[in-house]
Amino acid sequence: MTDDETVASDGEGVAFDGPGSALPGLPPPAPSGASALPPGTYEGAVVLVTGGGSGLGKAIATEFARLGADLVIAGRTEERLKAARDELAGLGGRVAATPCDIRDPDRVAEVFDAAQETYGLPDVLVNNAAANFPVPAEDMSPNAWRSVVDITLTGTFFMTREFGRRHLAARTPGSVINIGASYAWTGGPGFAHSAAAKAGVQSLVESLAVEWGPYGIQVNGLVPGLMPHEDMTSDIRGNLDRVQDKASRQPALRVGAPRELGWAATFLASPYARFITGHTLVVDGANWQRRGLVSPEVVTVREQMGRGPFEG
Repeated sequence: MTDDETVASDGEGVAFDGPGSALPGLPPPAPSGASALPPGTYEGAVVLVTGGGSGLGKAIATEFARLGADLVIAGRTEERLKAARDELAGLGGRVAATPCDIRDPDRVAEVFDAAQETYGLPDVLVNNAAANFPVPAEDMSPNAWRSVVDITLTGTFFMTREFGRRHLAARTPGSVINIGASYAWTGGPGFAHSAAAKAGVQSLVESLAVEWGPYGIQVNGLVPGLMPHEDMTSDIRGNLDRVQDKASRQPALRVGAPRELGWAATFLASPYARFITGHTLVVDGANWQRRGLVSPEVVTVREQMGRGPFEG
């Protein structure tokens, strides 16, 4: 990795060679630790983040912690959760970590029970946990399909349903943020399982915002762009590592910083976004809307992944 790529990987700016090297692109984000919201915005609030022990989930949890929230981070890897808990504990409010397989509705209920007994009913739920890996649809096993859909869509529904039920019963307001993906709208060649699941997640945002709005529960979506981080899976990291000019492939001429997603999440659940619900905010520097004047040559998913012809 070059020095330029190291800079770009944190979204701080970009320097690269090529025809557009004189173009400035979008400015870099504010420094780490900054926030547009007043200090203490989330003091007294409880925020539950699934997949909060690593990657973008931890980045989101970090920004809530800095604003004073008490955190509950849930995930499947206990070691990662403990490390994240220790890291987050010094930022603001209290932090609890709990293992959870969100595909199990009984375990989901137990996580909410524990959160409620420890800090109180979560005011904010961030559904970040998901599963994903690239595979041509014709090579995808039934188990691969079920695993991704069960975690990404069914698990998100179980978490959201439990959150909604408890707030409906308590007659209290709340805020749900579902982490989505732009290929919920465009389709995702090579990621048919994940794209289908994320389309379902997007539909949940729009359906439940209407169902639960009368009870004071907001439901919004948040879609990240390319935001490299140390916890990316090896196959996705491998795909990115094969591309040496990641920044120049973004309309912003830089990639995103994970904290930019965290800032967006803290805004959507804040008192300053109370009239926003049923909306999906895309934080990707307009990358998903990019179109060329001339369509590029079609390269099959199998070719892109270095796979030979399908043999059956």
